[in-house]
Amino acid sequence: MTRAPTNLQAVRSLLLAHLNVDKKAVRDQDLEPAEVGIVGDSAHRGGYHCGSDRVVSNDYSVVESSRDRSGLTLDAAALDVGQFKVAVAGRNHDLRSFSTWCVAQCQANAADTRDIREIIYSPDGKTVRRWDRLGRRTSGDSSHLWHTHFSFFRDAIKAGRDQTPLFRRYLTTIGLLEDDMSADAERKINELHAAMLGKGPSSYPASVVQMIKDVAWVLVKGPEASGAWAGKTLARIAEAAGISPAELEQIAAAARAGAADAATTALAQLTPEKVAQAVVDAMPADQAKQVAEELAARLAA
Repeated sequence: MTRAPTNLQAVRSLLLAHLNVDKKAVRDQDLEPAEVGIVGDSAHRGGYHCGSDRVVSNDYSVVESSRDRSGLTLDAAALDVGQFKVAVAGRNHDLRSFSTWCVAQCQANAADTRDIREIIYSPDGKTVRRWDRLGRRTSGDSSHLWHTHFSFFRDAIKAGRDQTPLFRRYLTTIGLLEDDMSADAERKINELHAAMLGKGPSSYPASVVQMIKDVAWVLVKGPEASGAWAGKTLARIAEAAGISPAELEQIAAAARAGAADAATTALAQLTPEKVAQAVVDAMPADQAKQVAEELAARLAA
């Protein structure tokens, strides 16, 4: 019998805790329990809402990825989120903005999205779109005009991997949750950021400066809490500096301890150009082109 896995139940509980504002009444503007589903109804056959007892022949949720084939169990691997509207600090947020935010994070390959196979959603309530990590499909049926569907690779569900970070980050971004970064961690990140910038030119574009801060963040907080490309950028910078994974972990340990000078010593041999290029190389092509042009103009000035 198809079951709802613990890690997706945790996502459901998180969303309901903060988006079902009035838990004593059913309101159109709230996300109600009936609007957040994991297991398909008894008639449902095939797809990520079904476990191994309900898959069908040539089921796309199994055959198109080795991650799904190896992860097939009785667990469902999907989450539906219905309509809501919440105001935070004078700004409105709803299913449409939530969905487009999540898709943007997936397109950026943020670390906390990599277990998501697809998102079927509507950006405007009129058109259904699908973001598919495997690039197989671009749309879905009309039911997704009023709910958004998330599919997760089955191996991540089987492993019990926590799927709340992306959704927790959304709630933090819109102001419904406090950022859990302590003042001490923020101080360490700022100190490390300043030390790393001290190795480079004042002509870094603002976007590169922010990425270097993301690298400082990932050293202090760890890869799963990083910005979209921070972990990848950090690996590229380490490779350019000839830093092994073991040495990189020592640098990260120094960063977490607040030893900014020690954490940047191994980066001292890097030229500003190598740091900037490592940052640019880790970005998507369209953003990389923009940043590279800005960087070239500033260095030529």
